[in-house]
Amino acid sequence: MSAPVAGTRADGSLHADLFIGGRWVSAADGRTVEIRDPATGDLVGRAALGGVEDARTALAAAQAAFGGWSRTPALERAAILRAAASLVRGRIDEIARVLTLEQGKPLTDARKEIAFACDVFDYYAEEGQRISGEWRPARDSRIRSLVLHQPIGVVVAIMPWNYPIDLLSWKIGPALAAGCTVVAKPATETPLSTAMVVGCFEEAGLPGGALNLVIGRGGEVGDELVRNPISRLITITASTQTGRHVMHLAANGIKRLTLELGGQTPLIVLDDVDLAMVVPAAVRRSYSNMGQICIAVNRIFVANSVGDAFTEAFAEQAASVRLGHGLDEGVEYGPLLNEETRQRAVAHVADAVRRGARLVVGGRAPQGEAFARGTFYLPTVLTDVDTESLVMREETFGPVAAIRRYASLDEAIVMANDSPYGLAAYVFGRDLERCLYVAERLEAGGVGVNVNDVTELSAPFGGWKQSGFGRELGPEGLAHCLELKHVRIGLTAAEA
Repeated sequence: MSAPVAGTRADGSLHADLFIGGRWVSAADGRTVEIRDPATGDLVGRAALGGVEDARTALAAAQAAFGGWSRTPALERAAILRAAASLVRGRIDEIARVLTLEQGKPLTDARKEIAFACDVFDYYAEEGQRISGEWRPARDSRIRSLVLHQPIGVVVAIMPWNYPIDLLSWKIGPALAAGCTVVAKPATETPLSTAMVVGCFEEAGLPGGALNLVIGRGGEVGDELVRNPISRLITITASTQTGRHVMHLAANGIKRLTLELGGQTPLIVLDDVDLAMVVPAAVRRSYSNMGQICIAVNRIFVANSVGDAFTEAFAEQAASVRLGHGLDEGVEYGPLLNEETRQRAVAHVADAVRRGARLVVGGRAPQGEAFARGTFYLPTVLTDVDTESLVMREETFGPVAAIRRYASLDEAIVMANDSPYGLAAYVFGRDLERCLYVAERLEAGGVGVNVNDVTELSAPFGGWKQSGFGRELGPEGLAHCLELKHVRIGLTAAEA
């Protein structure tokens, strides 16, 4: 076993190889990619950059391992998942530091992400032992019908850069528990921490080929993994545009898909709301991970009667947020991942202001030497935002919150649903009956009522409309990795 990530380079930087068939290997053509700290631009490390040949080799390894892993008793599969989770927990500080350096989020948030991933592995270790079949009634007394749930085959798991460890666990946890083998492709911006987690599975005793890691570009490695006939399930978290592309590539193989795509999340603030509850919750969900999260609050619809009070309190808290390097003590939010992400936020703010919105807070990069080399952007508050503004129509994926007032509750619901996306939504108010009225009418896969997160380990997560389909987490996440098989048995006359 070689270390997947080690500071062995002359400049002290980290390095990650590909993990294929139980071995850490360089890319077939020797390419590598640099990973840089978005807070400083400094070199964090390098990773092997795989290509089509590496993708095919990994798929072949997963296919070869499928027979043995799918027949491994569920109890043994569970033990490996739990052992891997325990190893990750034991190294959480080390992995979190690497995650912060390559992605930018504060160390506290990195630890939280990794800890939840470990809980996901433990959850599916248990759920995997509950896979069973059932006898179904037959019309003929000489017939028996048995319905089985069997692993679908080789699963391709494609993760984004915003929550690379969290979303790795959502995808490989249920797949491995179900008896599937996996080829995982992390984002090229955040492969180092991912490799460290995969290394824990190797150390936990996972058979070679059951889990493979190929770092590579989406248009090269990702496309090959999707369209290659070996893969049977593609589970991906990405933009809606990428999701369309994946659907097109997978169509020839009639492959099963789990698509968790873009969002444009509304928050509805009722007129009886407790401001002390909703404001910090809304600020956190608007700017967590600098808005680089698919369930971040993008649009806030506030009842007229509390509009001034909410906006003032929200803007005050947004302006007091402490930005900085994620490794520094007391930092609440770090940089955006790259300049492209920052410029999208800049463009959305400019468009909103051009359409008549008022810039209350932020709208620029912070000043000072500490921010000069990083891709920082101040938490931004816009009010009186036109519903046709980009920030109201597209996913900013940055720290920009757009506020608009409403006169009636039905008007708020119409505005919230006026989007091609439907991943998550939130409503805050004291009257739970009215909150339920809103929640039932919002077109989203998850609705938070007086809570700013729709993620629950045992409940399904996924979107409506152009936010995708299929579900992760909960028993539904495991079910999507299983095929149904009906075994119809005819008994002899003597046995009937």
